[in-house]
Order: sequence, then C-alpha cells, then structure tokens
Amino acid sequence: MERVDAKGDVPSGSPAPSGTPVAEGVRLLDGMPRQRGPAEAVSARTSVSEAAVPRRRVFRPWHLLPTPTGTPFTFTYAAVLLVTAYVAEHADPALVHALHQGTSTDVAHLLRTPVLVLVASALWVVGGVTSPYGILFLLVLTALERRIGGLRTAWVFALGHVLATLATEVPVGLGVLVGWLPESSLHRLDYGISFGVAASVGALAGLLRPWLGWPLLGVLGGTLVQDLVAYADPMTNWGHVTALAIGIATWPWVRRWRRPL
Repeated sequence: MERVDAKGDVPSGSPAPSGTPVAEGVRLLDGMPRQRGPAEAVSARTSVSEAAVPRRRVFRPWHLLPTPTGTPFTFTYAAVLLVTAYVAEHADPALVHALHQGTSTDVAHLLRTPVLVLVASALWVVGGVTSPYGILFLLVLTALERRIGGLRTAWVFALGHVLATLATEVPVGLGVLVGWLPESSLHRLDYGISFGVAASVGALAGLLRPWLGWPLLGVLGGTLVQDLVAYADPMTNWGHVTALAIGIATWPWVRRWRRPL
C-alpha cells in the first residue's frame, strides 16, 4: 500500500488510476479503479439534465402533404388519381362514361367480377382531385400513414371501401330479388374513393388529440347527416356513414400501431 502524507495527498510519482486526469487538490483512493474526476462528473450531470428535458416538436408544413419517402402509399395512390382525374376531364365523355360503367361496383358487376371492380372503382375521384374528398384524401391519408405506416393505412382504406360498398349494394340486390326495387337498380353507377376516405377520417380521429379528433368527427359526421336528410342519394350517403363508423371501429388497432412522429 502506498504511503499517504499527513495532508492526505498521494505522494509524487504515483500514477493516477486508469489514466484519469486529476485536478489539483483532488484526492483519489488507492485500489479503486475508474475514479471519476471533476470534468467527468460535470459531464455526467449535464447529460442527465439534457436527457430530462423533452425535445420540442417542430411543425413542418410540408408534412401535411405526401412525399415519396415519407408516405409512399399515399404519394403513389395520389399520382394514380391525378392520371385518372386528367382522363376524366379531358377524354371523350362517351369513353369516360364507359370506363365509369365498366368499373362500377354495382350489383351486376359485384356478382361477375367482384375483386376487379372493387379495385378499379377506387381509381376515380368524383369531382376531381380538387373536390372535398380529393382534398381530404391527400391530408387525411398523409397524416394517417405518418402515424401507422403505409400497409396499415392501405388496410384501413380498403376495409372502409369494401365493407361500405357491400353494405350498400347487398340490400339493393335483395330489394331487386324480392321485387321492392326495379331491375335497373342492379346497374346503378357506384365508383370513387369516398368510402375509403371516410373510413380513414374515422381512424385518424382516434390518433389525434381530443381537441382535434372530436371536432373532426363532428364536422364530417354533421355533413353526412345533412346529406342523409337531403335524401339526394340515400344509398351513397348511408355508405359514407357506414364507412365512418368502420374507421372508428378500427381505433383499438390503429392506436396499438401508432408510432412516434
């Protein structure tokens, strides 16, 4: 054991433990490796204090819109919708009507080619990309994909689109079968992204803060109720309400899938 003088200092010539620099006037104990010097202690306290301070979230406006790397599903889907919207606006009206008729999820098509028309009918935006549902598509699906990922966002959208379509078209088929509706109802035009968008709004509301999520549901729900009261297109309007309810029903899943922004 090394000799310590009366002042308690280590004699000159003795090595500092573990190569740690020792400030003047600081005493180290024999046989205790990795003793922390003043600089290390200050650094450790600074690291702990910095870790205890939460980082402030910075609002980035460009995150409201889809990007190829941040939201690949929404970005790719939006690009496809831009193409079909351009075709619908500039192509011959007879051709456009034929395309809409061929991809309609009416009862006749659902009986013959259900998978094909369920996919193809979601490639059109009624009213174009600047319509209310076109704008909601960009904002809502971008926000949803940033929170739960692309594949899960596609699942929410497809769930609302498919189930709400079946919920509206199956009663039409049964009504024709029992004679309550004319046979022409089997060929009723039904296409667009609105059911999937309504379901996505319902799902996203469960991930937002209450002060934002509940007003979002209230505004869209109130609009859908007004459309029902107007009774202009009851089957489609009921489909929108059904799709919104389907989105709300996904809250247990989307909240479990939520990832930090």
